[in-house]
Amino acid sequence: MRKFRYEFTLKNCSFAYLSTSQFYLMLKQDTIKQLTQQLGEAAKYQNTAIVQEIAQKLLPADLSTILDELNTSQCHFIIDVVPPTLAAAILADLAPEIRKPFLQNFIPEELAVIIDQMESDNAVDVLNEQDVLFAESVMPLLNKDKANDIRALLHYPPDCAGGLMSRELIKVNVNWTVKQCLAQIKQQAERVKKVFSVYVVDEEDNFLGRVALKTIIISDNDTKISEIYLTDVLCVETHQSQEEVAAIMRKYDLETLPVVNLEKKLLGRIMVDDILELIQRENELDIQAMSGLSANVSEGDSSIALVKARLPWLLIGMIGGLLGATFLGTFEHELSIIPAMAFFIPLITATGGNAGIQSSTIVVQSLAETHEFTTTWWERLTKALSVALLNGLAIALFVFLFNMLFLKNIHLAFIVSIALFTVVVLASILGTITPLILDYFGINPAVASGPFITTANDLVGLGIYFGVAKLLLDMI
Repeated sequence: MRKFRYEFTLKNCSFAYLSTSQFYLMLKQDTIKQLTQQLGEAAKYQNTAIVQEIAQKLLPADLSTILDELNTSQCHFIIDVVPPTLAAAILADLAPEIRKPFLQNFIPEELAVIIDQMESDNAVDVLNEQDVLFAESVMPLLNKDKANDIRALLHYPPDCAGGLMSRELIKVNVNWTVKQCLAQIKQQAERVKKVFSVYVVDEEDNFLGRVALKTIIISDNDTKISEIYLTDVLCVETHQSQEEVAAIMRKYDLETLPVVNLEKKLLGRIMVDDILELIQRENELDIQAMSGLSANVSEGDSSIALVKARLPWLLIGMIGGLLGATFLGTFEHELSIIPAMAFFIPLITATGGNAGIQSSTIVVQSLAETHEFTTTWWERLTKALSVALLNGLAIALFVFLFNMLFLKNIHLAFIVSIALFTVVVLASILGTITPLILDYFGINPAVASGPFITTANDLVGLGIYFGVAKLLLDMI
């Protein structure tokens, strides 16, 4: 086996002399590239010591980033030689589209060792990505408690509180003393990696509240939990949507949220990192919808997948452009009378598109946020109309003055100004109404902020522009 030498420096500081916290803070993109080369080389020549030495200095998220750049055999070797707890954290942090094909190279025994170290919600995600037969062959190899937790979660849809929760938590009986509670915490903490709160239940597992760790520590051993626990604690039921859960945790700044069933029995908890992942995923989908992507894709997907996601809205935009070009042909007479009208066609379409996108973006943003006091359609339209009238008036006045100062054509000035004012008003109203209609029918309203609004406003703007021109020219 080839001898492998491992050394690197970071800003002239030796890696060996950096503390772990310093190393995390100083970890930059160029360092990630160096570590990727180092780990790839070590994995290629199966140098276990070097892989373990680098891995123990990095966070799982950094290792996931590095593994994304290596080939399958190198990644497999790294996962095999790092501790199972670290391997579990790395796999949990990998994107599903990367993790699914990667885990197809594992045998059930290898994957079972890793899943035993995962939070139950992450374990369910991993198993649901695999083939049914493969997932079923892993289940008997798991720790009994872990397998029971996974089975309890499998029947919940992924977009509800039951699908987001993990079963690992610490709960104590309301009738216990603090001494009994501390002993139970030590026992249960072996399978709970993150302890934020201790939940309180009765003999039938009905959720009653929670008790802070600080309160337990400073209380006397003989103090009853019933005397020190908090009853005014928020919880969600398993059927509640992920949007509701995210709104509650964001509004009340919660780190964890207990989950109960309809009978108020404590089943699990949702942690803030699960919600952050959800919010990030929803934001990515909204951005893609606003950009005219018809599917959830990333840069790493195949060219065919990217074409399928991008082509539909490009075709719609192209059809809109062809309709616009055909539409212009019907107004050759007006253009022949005032040829300078052609100069302002880009201005009309661009201004209308911008006004529509601004309005739709604000509406989409408000729809994404949950409020106790919901704004009615009439209130939204009234505000959109008042803003559009002021914006349209300001823009029309500016263009009118521009025409009079530089082109000195009163007819053109009136045509462009009136058309621009009308386009801004109608585009703003269209940009407000369209997301509301899509949301009413259960369609992602972010679609309205992309090519749909732009194409629609181009056609509406051209129609208004030449309609106003024809009307005024007929009056002259």
